[in-house]
Amino acid sequence: MWEKLGVLACFVIWSAMHVCCMGSFVVESNSLELTSPDNLRDTYECAIGNFGVPASGGGSLVGAVIFPPANQKACKSFDHIISFKSESAAGLPVFLLADRGDCYLSLKAWNAQNAGAAAILVADDIVEPLILMASPEEESSDADYLQNITIPSALISKYLGDSIKEALSEGGVVTINLSWKEAMTHPDERVEYEFWMNSNYECGKCESQIKFVKKFKKVAQKLERKGYTKFTPHYMTWYCPAAFVLSTQCKSQCINHGRYCAPDPDQDFYKGYEGKDVIVQNLLQACVYKVANESGRSWLWWDYVAEFAFRCPMKDKKYTKECADQVMHSLGMDVKQIDKCIGDPTADMDNPILKAEQAAQTGNGSRGSITSVPTLVINNKQYRGTLDKGAVLGTICSYFNESRKQSACLAQGYL
Repeated sequence: MWEKLGVLACFVIWSAMHVCCMGSFVVESNSLELTSPDNLRDTYECAIGNFGVPASGGGSLVGAVIFPPANQKACKSFDHIISFKSESAAGLPVFLLADRGDCYLSLKAWNAQNAGAAAILVADDIVEPLILMASPEEESSDADYLQNITIPSALISKYLGDSIKEALSEGGVVTINLSWKEAMTHPDERVEYEFWMNSNYECGKCESQIKFVKKFKKVAQKLERKGYTKFTPHYMTWYCPAAFVLSTQCKSQCINHGRYCAPDPDQDFYKGYEGKDVIVQNLLQACVYKVANESGRSWLWWDYVAEFAFRCPMKDKKYTKECADQVMHSLGMDVKQIDKCIGDPTADMDNPILKAEQAAQTGNGSRGSITSVPTLVINNKQYRGTLDKGAVLGTICSYFNESRKQSACLAQGYL
């Protein structure tokens, strides 16, 4: 009995780790330029948080630093304490300096943003190489503010933090040019981006992914048709440990003999839709893209996903292959080719589409591993900022060189 409960607990925990959320971030090495006072003028290493880049894109921001007299770790709201909107030194936007510790970096950024700061610098509390911050710090899954952070954040060394505080205490003005251009690839003729998602749009925060698809669809299709962008959808999957392949949990959540799994939608292995239903629909959507892309109509994926979400919701018990077939037929898709791509989910063999998806989840150079959905990757960099049409489009357009930006974004009225 206890052994069975242990297996169940293991799968519930494992599934929970893969539930749709934007609950983690990585920190990437970068640099900032301190332009005053003269004795501190230099370029210093920092680490840019993987959230909160202004929707306008750009890549840099100049500001003056303020170290607050209270709430110096920025773990509490600055309401009734100070407003940084009226505190800008030297006529520049405020960069709030906060001490590390007691709460997550993203919460510090959120409190700074609400108080009017244009950016936040978090001073490390120990002497250590900033590269050690490359591992994700887990954020609470109920942190709704995470997707709404729009200011950049940077972790700086203890030495630099102490130096800035000393300069400020002596009445000096500390100005900084913060750049995240190093975290962006150089602009070129075509922007390549990928969207990691899940076909289950009812898993708590998963509605955010389908809202984005619906709002971004027309822009994405137009950019794709004109050759300005190359889009690829991806779907997260995990595998069942060999020792548990025959367990109820594996059979409920996995296909192809435990090779490809998705969390049970309601965490109940004995009723409702199962994880294997989700993974089959993920596979189907991946095949819709593959077949459409091979026919030179990759943009049809956007139509299919939006229409499937509307016509085949779980809540109406229409989350089925039959409903999916109806959507494909209505869009003039080659259902036989898509079925051939799907293969046999019950077979004890690899599925080439899902095997490739699993491999793609692993960190690739500067992109890092994909650990949650929805996740947007633009030019091999995980996107920072809100999953909002305007913010995402602004970031995509910022990757183009000036002439390409003019034709792809400005002339179309996108910016």
